[in-house]
Amino acid sequence: MKEENEDSENSGMLDSKFWRTSLTIVAVILIFAGPTYVTYAVSSLNIASSASVILGLALFVVGLVLLFYLIRKKVIV
Repeated sequence: MKEENEDSENSGMLDSKFWRTSLTIVAVILIFAGPTYVTYAVSSLNIASSASVILGLALFVVGLVLLFYLIRKKVIV
């Protein structure tokens, strides 16, 4: 019963076309720009290259998780 309430609360936000589009754009930006541009920006700040690679990889993973969540909720078909 509680899961149904949680699903209905979460799907309420996903019913809005604005939120579906925004979350899709955020997922794509995290997947593509996270490992490339963020890694470059962090490495230009004279921070260790391993830290920039780890940050880029973390953003990539977050983007993939968000994308799979949107696919599971049938926002992206």
